[in-house]
Amino acid sequence: MYLIIAGLLEIGWPIGLKISQQSDSRWLGIGIAVAFMVVSGFMLWLAQRDIPMGTSYAVWTGIGAAGTFIVGILFYGDAATFGRIAGVLMIICGVITLKISH
Repeated sequence: MYLIIAGLLEIGWPIGLKISQQSDSRWLGIGIAVAFMVVSGFMLWLAQRDIPMGTSYAVWTGIGAAGTFIVGILFYGDAATFGRIAGVLMIICGVITLKISH
């Protein structure tokens, strides 16, 4: 459970960095990014008590990468090309494989 929460929180810091691209919300965005980094990292630390380090890190970054990809498409107009979607699906398949193999 800690690992899933950590991965979902991992989505927050790239969003914070995106928010910080606007000069009027620069410090707010940086604050959001740092807060999500800290809490996500803490949850990953908790998850690593029971899950191997390599597996937990890969799952954490995979959830963050796939989630950020989806947020980018839905809210920021990022391209949803076949190649990008196929790449994220491969990340998700790898994360699932690592999780069930641990």
